[in-house]
Amino acid sequence: MLSERRLEVLRAIVQDYVGTEEPVGSKALTERHRLGVSPATVRNDMAVLEDEGYIAQPHTSAGRIPTDKGYRLFVDKLAGVKPLSSPERRAIQNFLDGAVDLDDVVGRTVRLLAQLTRQVAVVQYPSLTRSTVRHVELLSLAPARLMLVLITDTGRVEQRLIDCASPFGETSLADLRARLNSRVVGRRFTDVPPLVQDLPESFEAEDRGTVSTVLATLLETLVEEAEERLMIGGTANLTRFGHDFPLTIRPVLEALEEQVVLLKLLGEANESGMAVRIGHENAYEGLNSTSVVSVGYGSGGETVAKLGVVGPTRMDYPGTMGAVRAVARYVGQILAES
Repeated sequence: MLSERRLEVLRAIVQDYVGTEEPVGSKALTERHRLGVSPATVRNDMAVLEDEGYIAQPHTSAGRIPTDKGYRLFVDKLAGVKPLSSPERRAIQNFLDGAVDLDDVVGRTVRLLAQLTRQVAVVQYPSLTRSTVRHVELLSLAPARLMLVLITDTGRVEQRLIDCASPFGETSLADLRARLNSRVVGRRFTDVPPLVQDLPESFEAEDRGTVSTVLATLLETLVEEAEERLMIGGTANLTRFGHDFPLTIRPVLEALEEQVVLLKLLGEANESGMAVRIGHENAYEGLNSTSVVSVGYGSGGETVAKLGVVGPTRMDYPGTMGAVRAVARYVGQILAES
């Protein structure tokens, strides 16, 4: 267990290295921070931190830089989440309040996160498996052609065209629309199939085929759209950190192109809490030189998806965690009000 003084030395090293991008020496630490001890004592503390694997010497200079283990301890014990200022919070709210639909909400959230953190932003669309039905609309486009519109509680809208074997009248269409909504509105998507399976039997024989086709399309939509979607933005921000990636930035860019990898990274966020994965804690080798800060968002106290940022391990963790948490909270409020 490190002493409080050595924890303070580690905190100062992380803060200085993140701010200056230069390895930190004992003299600089004593000049910039009120550690209350001599440079010799700080050198001794740094030697212990290095022996314990919290800092490392990148080359023959006297300076030290934090290791993944050092950043981990900093995040877990030393870094508070930096709250956003009132102007920053107002700017977030004003920017997100202008969204017109779910795609716009996700797009604005990605741009906002990338701008606030100057990292790569990743936002997962609300999962249909965790969503509930707000409304099912059925529209007649032609005597034997319908459109099914599925609207979720998170504002997601799915549309499907349905070609019927025979004409389907407006009266029957209104009847089906009413019966369908009475059974599925407010229900989770995963609960829908058994709720509608006997619906065709309640219609006249000549309409049962069309009703079955509509239900099949509805259920197919749930299966098709169960695949998770996400949006990414701010990749160009990585070019500012070229020297933070030991060999090349290419493995990071390749990893960011793999949606499965990003979904897995976001999935590591707790349902209610924040997850910070540092360096080699990321299972995907291409991201071993990065850190991922992610958190869940949703409405009504329930998480429906995740969002976060990817950047170099030399990251402003308190500021990044504060921005990610604040944006997630505002997105959840928008979904609740939509």
